[in-house]
Amino acid sequence: MNTQEDQIIGELVAHDYRTAAVFKKYGIDFCCQGNRTIRDACVEKKIDEVQVVSDLQALPPGKSVATDFAAWPLDLLADHIEQKHHRYVEHATLELQPYLAKICRVHGGRHPELGEIQDHFNATAGELAVHMKKEELMLFPYIRRMVKAQRAGTIWQRAKSNTNDDGRPPNRRRSV
Repeated sequence: MNTQEDQIIGELVAHDYRTAAVFKKYGIDFCCQGNRTIRDACVEKKIDEVQVVSDLQALPPGKSVATDFAAWPLDLLADHIEQKHHRYVEHATLELQPYLAKICRVHGGRHPELGEIQDHFNATAGELAVHMKKEELMLFPYIRRMVKAQRAGTIWQRAKSNTNDDGRPPNRRRSV
């Protein structure tokens, strides 16, 4: 990341939310006082601006090379999704929720729509967490067993379950 001391803090965070963690580390407000330069914020906080810029520049760049995920074996793809994307979503959610809460607390009186945005974000984050957990506990282990059986040359069949898809025992009607 090519960062200079005269860049506006809020613009940096809007461009790459990961910079927020660096500003948080130094106690620099990038929300309500995000219209300042890095230099101005560092002077006010008596922080070494060179170190802040160095930390910002140390952020790993986003990948620009396209990866052919379609060519990956399914178990490797499942591992990648779980280790990279699920962990990212979990981390990002935990990072964003306090900022969203602060924005609602500080600006919610003048902008009541922020509360609705927060409610939607939290609901979506919860639904996504449940979805990811289902993948981690059910789908991905199934894929890994299937690939392992395929590599061993054994026949893979879906294991017979002692429940139907809705959780009821087979051949039993649900009471109304």
